[in-house]
Amino acid sequence: MGQSLDAEVIVVGGGPAGASTAHALAREGVDVLVLDRAKFPRDKTCAEYLSPQASRVLSDMNVLDEIERSSPAHLAGMKVRAPNGQYAYGEFASTHGFRGFRDHGLAVRRIILDAIVLEGARSAGARVEELVRITDVVKDSAGRVSGVNVIGADGSPRALTSRFVVGADGLRSVVGRRLRLTRTSRFFPKRIALVAHYRGVRDVGPFGEMHVDHKGYFGIVDVGRGLMNVAVVVPMSRAREIGEGRSEFFEEWIASRPHLAERFVGAERVTPVRATGPFASVSRPAWAPGAALVGDAADFFDPFTGEGIYAALRGGELLAPFIVEALRGAPADESRALSGYESARRSEFGGKWKLERIVGMAIAYPYFLNNAAKALSRHKDMADLLVGVAGDFVPTSLVLNPRFLFNLFISPALKT
Repeated sequence: MGQSLDAEVIVVGGGPAGASTAHALAREGVDVLVLDRAKFPRDKTCAEYLSPQASRVLSDMNVLDEIERSSPAHLAGMKVRAPNGQYAYGEFASTHGFRGFRDHGLAVRRIILDAIVLEGARSAGARVEELVRITDVVKDSAGRVSGVNVIGADGSPRALTSRFVVGADGLRSVVGRRLRLTRTSRFFPKRIALVAHYRGVRDVGPFGEMHVDHKGYFGIVDVGRGLMNVAVVVPMSRAREIGEGRSEFFEEWIASRPHLAERFVGAERVTPVRATGPFASVSRPAWAPGAALVGDAADFFDPFTGEGIYAALRGGELLAPFIVEALRGAPADESRALSGYESARRSEFGGKWKLERIVGMAIAYPYFLNNAAKALSRHKDMADLLVGVAGDFVPTSLVLNPRFLFNLFISPALKT
């Protein structure tokens, strides 16, 4: 290129997506520089759930044992309460013939998980700079991304050059916005989440819980060390109502629902109530000349199915080989390689994208979710299949076929 580069690949963001991408690239001998605005360990607003298949990626990164030593919670499956009060639950370990990498999922604080996976990338050979804020992408005379502009920990601006830039910088990705790759869905309902951690919530077992009603949904999951991740997810239209009163809104949500209030008697909130969202952001395609997006920066629809961390980890695995191909091939081969990444994303996640949108619409129209809860409570095999899909080890085609969807959303109403 006629000039010295700061790295072959700059990865913006050191969370699971960035760490996975950097690990996979470094393992192939690529010179990778990871940049993050935070100092690790750092916390992150998240549901903190990892599907059984996420453990497979963590194992390949050689960090699963360390995560286990951090005392995460082990999850047997998921439980859903519909607006009509009907409960349904599904388990990862079932008789449907499909097995995940493990028979359980994990739940672990992001302040623990992210530091471990970033250190895994560093151990594989990636370089990491913390307390570096990205302000823009840099393009060459042909319009191809050739680096990033940053502000360092000392407040000084710098321009860093690379052959490739990866945006792994989350929902409000600077890389995605500067390249105009990301957009918010106009059709599907947009939601925001309020998240906090509690100690002493009653009757929290080895199942992640979702409690859906007409105004949104409420999640509870054990994340280890005696803490529970507790979240309220509501339509974006309520953001103005919430305003600065996040704690008051959160506590009122619990207190006004008897089935929740009784379980929080004597419980202690130990972290502030923080907000994240809006969701329903997509990038199609998730690349531009010289750059690509991965993880939440590329796609995040809704946290209900718990897809985020697995998609971030797996997305990094998917992207890395195509970047290597682009780096080692002729310049004209780059578009073909990145188009291959887009095809791989659709093949890997396309079914889940469809399912997430179907579930999102069911949440918005409780009639259908009530029907689904009736069906799943009567037919645990259906519940186990759905949870297996959410766990990333059952093919989505088994639950996206018309017969399954009819039996899930329509048939229960015909039998009452």
